[in-house]
Amino acid sequence: MQAFKYVAKSRSGEKVNGIIEAYNEMDAVDRIKQNYSVILKLQPVSEDAEGLLNMDVGGKKLNKKAFLLMCSQFAIILSAGIPISRCVQLIAAKISDKRLNKTLLKVAGDVEAGRSISASFAERGGDFLPGEFIETISAGEQSGNLSNAFRTVYEHFDKQTKTAGKVRSALAYPAFVLVIAVLVVAVLMIKVVPAMTAVFDNYGASLPGVTRALIAVSNFFTRYWLFLAVLIIAVVIIFKLYEKTESGKLKMAKLRLRLPVLGNIATLGSASEFSNTLAMMLSSGLPLTRAISITARTLSNYYMSTETGKLAVKLEEGRSLGASMREAAFLPDILVDMVAVGEETGEMESTLNTVATYYDSELEVAIASALAKLEPALLVFLAAIAGFIVIAIYSAMFGMYGAM
Repeated sequence: MQAFKYVAKSRSGEKVNGIIEAYNEMDAVDRIKQNYSVILKLQPVSEDAEGLLNMDVGGKKLNKKAFLLMCSQFAIILSAGIPISRCVQLIAAKISDKRLNKTLLKVAGDVEAGRSISASFAERGGDFLPGEFIETISAGEQSGNLSNAFRTVYEHFDKQTKTAGKVRSALAYPAFVLVIAVLVVAVLMIKVVPAMTAVFDNYGASLPGVTRALIAVSNFFTRYWLFLAVLIIAVVIIFKLYEKTESGKLKMAKLRLRLPVLGNIATLGSASEFSNTLAMMLSSGLPLTRAISITARTLSNYYMSTETGKLAVKLEEGRSLGASMREAAFLPDILVDMVAVGEETGEMESTLNTVATYYDSELEVAIASALAKLEPALLVFLAAIAGFIVIAIYSAMFGMYGAM
């Protein structure tokens, strides 16, 4: 991706300066026009400046729970036949999230003044609302089925949220065990082992090698724990800053795909995201090129996102999606083959839905399999550490008793 600096004019006539990331100049124009009516100036940012601009810590994050609630409320209230302007006002009064509430209040004013809700959402919340949300609402507005559009968005993001929740729940136990183990080992090394060392020193007995090794490790942690803590924090900060740069994001994204076990999970997750999002975009009536461009922006793996964005350029050149994906060779073969079949038969949307279901299932199986391997390995690792400490202490105690 490349950064572009732009000057645009909003629909209210105000001049706006900003920076946007896009795959090329055409993609940048497409993204800017989602929020602003006229582009006055557009130029690429140099690589050095781009790296610095990408090093922003924080960012604007969407409250997914509040967003899902909003979409669900829109679908229900609109299906009851309530006018859109009144619907926005009702939901704005109920949403507790400050950013969404502020956005909805502005959207309510725009809709009351006769503006379309999709255009208002694009301008008022385009910096943090998902692109697929705005596109789906726009398509629903054009087809006259806005209620179904909000329901489609709700079901799509609800599915994503539940999948992410399953992953977090599955990882919670191993993470908890690992944290407790680190804390216990730290307490043993900093508090317990030094106390035992003082006892051994009083008896003046010759200590076994394993005990001397344990004492050396304990002395190291006792003396340098503050330095180690600062070092770890510094490494994490440097890593995070590096990951914000263009080259850092690409390298780390590629690395995640190559990791043993976890790389397979990342690939399956990207295939699931690709299938689900592209199916939703096509069901909204978007042309394939635009649907691919939006799908690329939703992929969580940056390398996958960048490579998928390049597919839109190939489609604009008149190439087929299946052939373009085969040349890219970054998504699973099954997904590429099924997309090619769906393209040839004219059943792309239904084929993608089938593939999405398959990859959702495969993702769950892969996560369960990884955890089944991780938990025993974690227990063996912890048992080895505990065994080393116990053997070191008891060896010294037996040596002491023998010398008495």
